[in-house]
Amino acid sequence: MEIQKFSYDNKVVKYFAWATIIWGITGMLVGLIAALQLAFPEFFNDYLGFSFLSFGRIRPLHTNAVIFAFVGNGIFMGVYYSLQRLLKTRMWSDKLSMINFWGWQFIILCAVLTLPFGITTGKEYAELEWWIDILIAGLWVVWGFNMFATILIRRVKHLYVAIWFYIATFVTVAILHIFNSFELPISFFKSYSWYAGVQDALVQWWYGHNAVAFFLTTPYLGLMYYFVPKAAQRPVYSYRLSIIHFWALIFIYIWAGPHHLLYTSLPDWAQSLGVVFSIMLIAPSWGGMLNGLLTLRGAWDRVRDDVMLKFMVVALTCYGMATFEGPLLSLKNVNMISHFTDWTIAHVHVGGLGWNGMMTFGLLYWLMPRLFRTELYSKKMANQHFWIATLGIILYAIPMYIAGFMQGLMWQDFNPDGTLVNGDWLKMVDAMKPYYILRSLGGTLYIIGAVMMFYNLIKTAKAGNFLANEEAEAPALRNVATTSKGEYWHRSIEKRPIRFMIIAIVVVAIGGLVEIIPTMIVKSNVPTISSVKPYTPLELEGRDLYIREGCYNCHSQMIRPLRYETARYAPGPESGGYSKSGEFVYDHPFQWGSKRTGPDLAREGGLRSNYWHYQHTLRPKEVSQGSIMPAYIWMDDENTLDLSMTKSKIEAMQTLGVPYKKGYENQAKADAQKQAVVIASNIVDDIVNSLPKKLQASYNKKEAVAKMKNKEIIALIAYLQRLGTDIKADVKSKTVKQ
Repeated sequence: MEIQKFSYDNKVVKYFAWATIIWGITGMLVGLIAALQLAFPEFFNDYLGFSFLSFGRIRPLHTNAVIFAFVGNGIFMGVYYSLQRLLKTRMWSDKLSMINFWGWQFIILCAVLTLPFGITTGKEYAELEWWIDILIAGLWVVWGFNMFATILIRRVKHLYVAIWFYIATFVTVAILHIFNSFELPISFFKSYSWYAGVQDALVQWWYGHNAVAFFLTTPYLGLMYYFVPKAAQRPVYSYRLSIIHFWALIFIYIWAGPHHLLYTSLPDWAQSLGVVFSIMLIAPSWGGMLNGLLTLRGAWDRVRDDVMLKFMVVALTCYGMATFEGPLLSLKNVNMISHFTDWTIAHVHVGGLGWNGMMTFGLLYWLMPRLFRTELYSKKMANQHFWIATLGIILYAIPMYIAGFMQGLMWQDFNPDGTLVNGDWLKMVDAMKPYYILRSLGGTLYIIGAVMMFYNLIKTAKAGNFLANEEAEAPALRNVATTSKGEYWHRSIEKRPIRFMIIAIVVVAIGGLVEIIPTMIVKSNVPTISSVKPYTPLELEGRDLYIREGCYNCHSQMIRPLRYETARYAPGPESGGYSKSGEFVYDHPFQWGSKRTGPDLAREGGLRSNYWHYQHTLRPKEVSQGSIMPAYIWMDDENTLDLSMTKSKIEAMQTLGVPYKKGYENQAKADAQKQAVVIASNIVDDIVNSLPKKLQASYNKKEAVAKMKNKEIIALIAYLQRLGTDIKADVKSKTVKQ
């Protein structure tokens, strides 16, 4: 048998390893700033020169940095190391590997240079603008092509289970990203989602839930299947359980997205499908967890002594907790309490900090000494990191669970006379502050541990000698696709990677097609409401500012058909009641939100004066004692309202099917200016009336209006005052007719 000599490319693994650590600490620090802003509201908030550090701007930066920079680089690090060794060959192209690395870092840099400055699509976990989406798709194809080309030149007949998960990750993330990123660009820094309202919500959470599944879960399961047996020096507990785990997981997961939209305006049949498959999801998820933990049977002495295995055990335990809790949260009676609360924040961070974070730390402690051919600089420091990180997770998650339970129950609490016990929203905000402080302490501990690891690995690298090209040898492989008599049936699929990929695409696509196609083409799923009209040009500009400032991170626009929500947000027969699907047909993108740090805004229009909104936007903590909302003082600068793109925005809306009259785009800017004058005049009148009578006569109202109408805050107020007024008008018109 011919023995062939070759070498593994460790250089790209090293690059991704350092990128994982650096971006990980960066993303965590941004998250800590956001956490501290909730605990101490003036922390990097309320300052004119620091708009890029306000909570609404940095929260999406944190999520993108942790998901795509920290975990993303961790995926590539682990895949490039394990894939070569599992296939007994070098990557097909070193150049494509380097393009993958530098291109991914460039994408992350683009996110850093856009999101804090309000350049965002406003869709959670998919905030990056259209041209960055194209770059992501291109780099993802580069990675996938290099991976498949490497598989085709392999020296091992069968594809090991880890590679199944890598293939599923590649094809599914590509489908999710491309389908969710259909946007209509109007400039380099601005685009609108192709979908609107209910359809946009379904596509977004089909993507959002499955981005967690196929970016944060399946690739890390693949890494688990490689690195846990390697570290434990034992084979995987069950090959057959691996098969069941893989195929059941990728088939069921894709159906579960609608459980993020329970009690919303999404058609009930889609919600029910999401619930059913979410409950089923616990079986394959726990099958994978048990397969990993049972691989360690008989190796617990190694777990005690090997810090990498300690991180792995906690990671798998957190994976089990999160994948038990996910189906639990999909039950309507549980979701009724948890949705929009900090319970969800606790849930995702058990997965993020526990599953992804601890797994990544374990991989780094295992890989770096091998890449640099030396012992870990300090095992004692690594063990200290383990306990500090574990304590950090506990101190983060438990306060958030308590805060979530409190929020969900306080929102529902009624007096015997039928009135809300906690009618004052700020009373509930104040009750959360101790838990936000504890959460910040937990996050601080977690980051301290990561910094300790960084120092430990730098010292390890300095003490060692990096091996860029690791020599290896393996017998040449012939007749890869040949099937042996009596061979287990799944082996024949494993031998044919292209066929394997096609089957995986079909299995994944079924659920998405069944849920999304009917919602897109069956009009009865989203009935229209005659009173709902397109936004005025100024309101459209205000909506874009609302998205720019990340207001959707704290405010929902979805009143669920629950008594305590309608009592709080839509009391009285003329309020419009709970949210209907037809209200959102012109919303590109939808703005239902996923967290209520502040109250729902779906019926905000007309409840308060323009002057109140003006003061509240600029001085929220003075207007509403106890508020933790940032002050958007930069929106009060003169000549900041830019209407130069108003015409293009109206044209884009027309392309997307919003029924503006033909030729209206030429009139839109003038109409926006007229409405701005009306709102500015109203605010100035209230300002004058609040002055002592002696000063009122000398106040130059005309000059004040001329300045006021050119401020961004006027457009934002126009949008806020529009919210819910169409549905209120519909209710009033029906009442009059009756």
